[in-house]
Amino acid sequence: MPRKPAPAASRRPSHPRRQRTPAPDQPRLIALNKPFDVLTQFTDGQGRATLKDFIDIPGVYAAGRLDRDSEGLLLLTNDGRLQARITDPKHKLAKTYWVQVEGLPSTEQLAQLRAGPLLNDGPTRPAEVELIAEPVLWPRNPPVRFRKTVPTSWLAITIREGRNRQVRRMTAAVGLPTLRLVRVKIGEWELGGLQPGEWREIG
Repeated sequence: MPRKPAPAASRRPSHPRRQRTPAPDQPRLIALNKPFDVLTQFTDGQGRATLKDFIDIPGVYAAGRLDRDSEGLLLLTNDGRLQARITDPKHKLAKTYWVQVEGLPSTEQLAQLRAGPLLNDGPTRPAEVELIAEPVLWPRNPPVRFRKTVPTSWLAITIREGRNRQVRRMTAAVGLPTLRLVRVKIGEWELGGLQPGEWREIG
């Protein structure tokens, strides 16, 4: 059965008193913490959770995508030029993810990720990859399924391209399956303290 959207309390703007009502033609940029199991579109014929369950701002659309099973920073705008700047591969806009993987990465595996592993659609560009301590995050709903006998690790991965499910495919290619993926930064814009379903206006 399709999962119901999060409770209304989690679908509020961050710092609502700071929100303002701009002119209809004024460029807008919204940062949303997209929850797990939410589609990055405003409509769905199958009753699944969409951006409409969290954003009620006419005229904005997602600048790029974030997979249904991924979480974190999603930018929305009504400005076509800004949308192109964020999404067009020629700009090589950096995107940073916190990635929970199954296993303990070896030096060789980290080097392979940094060099750009070969995927079925060709080699990826070099990436910035660091082993990090477990970040303080909200609980995921539903929780990540772990194997009790297999440890997990967290990586900070920054890429400058945007292939379909790229980060998950990269970690899988070096033997480190992704369990949880949270995007925390796109270019100069950061997730900050937004909780799942919360949004704020930027600028």
